[in-house]
Amino acid sequence: MPKEQLEIERKFQVTESFVLPDLESLPGVAAVEGPEERSLEAVYHDTADLRLLRTPATLRRRTGGPDAGWHVKLPVGDSVRRELHFPLGRAGRTPPRAVLEPVRGLVRTAAVGPVATLRTARRATLLRGAEGRVLAEIADDSVTGTVFAAEPGEPTAVVSWRELEVELAEGDERFLAAVADRLLAAGAQPSDSASKLGRVLADRLATLDGAAPTGGVPAESRDERRKKKGKKARKRAGARAGEVVLAAVAAQIEALQTADVLVRTDQSDGVHDLRVACRRLRSILAAYRPVLDRQVTDRLRGELQELGVRLSGARDGQVALARLGALVEAQPSELVLGPVAARLQQAAQADALAGRKAAERALGDARYFALLDDLHALVQHPPFAAAAESPAEEVLADALRRARKRLRRRIRRARQGPSAEHLHEVRKAAKRARYTAEVAAGVMAGPAQELADCGERIQEALGERQDTVVIRERCRTLGLAAFAAGENAWTYGRLHGLEEARAAETEAAFWRLEPGLAGALRRAVGKA
Repeated sequence: MPKEQLEIERKFQVTESFVLPDLESLPGVAAVEGPEERSLEAVYHDTADLRLLRTPATLRRRTGGPDAGWHVKLPVGDSVRRELHFPLGRAGRTPPRAVLEPVRGLVRTAAVGPVATLRTARRATLLRGAEGRVLAEIADDSVTGTVFAAEPGEPTAVVSWRELEVELAEGDERFLAAVADRLLAAGAQPSDSASKLGRVLADRLATLDGAAPTGGVPAESRDERRKKKGKKARKRAGARAGEVVLAAVAAQIEALQTADVLVRTDQSDGVHDLRVACRRLRSILAAYRPVLDRQVTDRLRGELQELGVRLSGARDGQVALARLGALVEAQPSELVLGPVAARLQQAAQADALAGRKAAERALGDARYFALLDDLHALVQHPPFAAAAESPAEEVLADALRRARKRLRRRIRRARQGPSAEHLHEVRKAAKRARYTAEVAAGVMAGPAQELADCGERIQEALGERQDTVVIRERCRTLGLAAFAAGENAWTYGRLHGLEEARAAETEAAFWRLEPGLAGALRRAVGKA
């Protein structure tokens, strides 16, 4: 397993004449240590079309300094990245399989190879607090970046500059802000680039995207420009339906890939987030069939549904066993007969292992990578249908009306003949209405937001009831296994009964809520 840390840093541009200001007078600083000189060399790997840089993620092999090895950096938020460290090993030109695995969903089926080398002369200064704790490290870097030729005979490109990185260690965000303020007051400027590699490859990225070279100034990626274009389109009165829907699809593909990384690095919410992204994509493609050719999108919807099914067992089991564990803990000890907690713990461990294996199989086969390639191809070369050029508001309003009609029809059916199946259909229709409305919210906020809110409330009300279906079945199978092992199975029956009562309570709560939701749906229909 790789070593992992959270990297929180800020980057600054400085001139050659810049001098570090006094830092010992900063609140909390007991000593300033250094500078220590380090010579670093890092070879960065990416695809020919720079798929990692566009995410943005980085994969590099660094030599020199205290953290030599293979590094994978994954975005978390502004100025925050997860950093995975692997040993150097023998591989030099090709990333080892374990190093490449966290980003396989980002590079997909493309080959990965060296794209640039960064040589850095670093002067590292440590800011220490009480008891010698390192609060932060300031790296004063003189960098020379060399871009490898993309084609035979193409010249290499070299860029040089100086910058500062302030990386938080045991200090807090307030301390990091204080250091930043001191550097800015001394003449430093916030960096235009989120990474050294982004600065080195700015011209190549611009060339790939058909833009003019920027002379080393970081260029926006195609996805970033598309997002901005999509946001502007949603706000413009004359936005076209194709622009709005395509921006929504692109955002969900990004969410899917973010979740892919979480699954591959064994983060707790990865499978859940991946399934949600699949559902949202399916809903958008279904609701906006007049905009995107369904001969293309129907097949993608089928593949997304299959992926969600393959991942469902891991998530459903996790939810069920967590609920049962909490229930058992809340029971009086005299009502817990036999090794119930131990059996639940064993089941949770077995489920977690089975879930990881299922996720690895689902995200590791050729079918999944083909789906990712097809989704990206849809965004890059949109199969627009006739309604794509229509005014967005017209097409979105029509989609909202259809989603509302579908949801109201499912509610009426459930009222006429209440059943678990009918209520589950209501919940699915509510999710689809919600996702449809969220796409439209930027253009027609009033009715779209009202429908999205209704859908979310129904989804939450009936989601708890649906959870009890899975949990009750788990109670039954656990009870049978316990009985077969000669244990007392009475407690599993009690847990089943508690969940049955919860199902009835949540169903009753939904029907109490439903008249108000029905009124909101009728009002929203009139507005659209």
